[in-house]
Amino acid sequence: MVARQVLSLFALGPSEALGSAVAEDLGIELAPYEARRFEDGESKTRPLACVRGHDVYVICSLYGDAKESVNDRLCRLLFFIGTLRDAGCRRVTVVAPYLCYARKDRKTNPRDPITTRYVAALFEAAGAERLVTVDVHNLAAYQNAFRIQTEHLEARRLFADRCRRFGNRETVVSPDPGGFHRAEALRDELERMSSTSVELAMLGKHRHAEVVRSEAFVGNVEGRVALIIDDMIVSGTTLIRAADACRRRGATAVHAMATHAVFSATAGSTLASPLIDSIIVTDTIATDRIDLGPTRDKLTVLPIAPLLARAIAALHDERSITEVVAE
Repeated sequence: MVARQVLSLFALGPSEALGSAVAEDLGIELAPYEARRFEDGESKTRPLACVRGHDVYVICSLYGDAKESVNDRLCRLLFFIGTLRDAGCRRVTVVAPYLCYARKDRKTNPRDPITTRYVAALFEAAGAERLVTVDVHNLAAYQNAFRIQTEHLEARRLFADRCRRFGNRETVVSPDPGGFHRAEALRDELERMSSTSVELAMLGKHRHAEVVRSEAFVGNVEGRVALIIDDMIVSGTTLIRAADACRRRGATAVHAMATHAVFSATAGSTLASPLIDSIIVTDTIATDRIDLGPTRDKLTVLPIAPLLARAIAALHDERSITEVVAE
């Protein structure tokens, strides 16, 4: 009889609060580690407990803030993966709820970098055997970039649960053609939960010389609640553009949803617009790292920890992750 492998869970840097919530759901303690930063900017991170033979999971959402850049956090995570492998762990699974550099997944100009593929190569070289993320920007590009096992979690059930309080006569809106399948998945989830018909709409988008111009609007929002869904919010201009299009076409209310609250410095003032009634995000990225001003009053943050905990438990037990995360 083969002995069951020990599960060790680490959470680095700004993901420690999220990691603590995941650990609580799993009924375990976070594994201790030491992190040191030297005067020249280099850093060292090492586990403070034995991981030999363990099934190790490292939670680290890869975004930057005023304390540390995304590049610093990526580098720290890569070195920590290598350290864990040198310490004899059986397997390292990276849980990056927000995966950096995932937006640049193809060449849009001559000699463009494809950073999704380069980041994949870094994880593979460091010794990660599996990567878990949530609502990546381009699922096909993510799955094709990696040679190691990848798992993709979706927050649409969290959003659908929240949307039920907005009543009937809803239209799910994609702010651009690239997010149409995401909007369609949320629409299907809402219909499954409510057993009522939910409309689907999409706003056209044309980019020229880094200037975005919206064009055709396909779908019906007149007299309906518009639910705009995207994978991330950065400046907020995409959501405002979509909200304006919905209002001009007769939407009675507009609620915006996105998994990742990237939030640039100007997001607070942009999203304060009365065009949007509420904004719903998850805590894959900490929202308290930036001053959102009055926008904070209409912001709802949904916890992602239960979803991550179910996924980690399923992977550790070698169960189907598809079935477990749908619970």
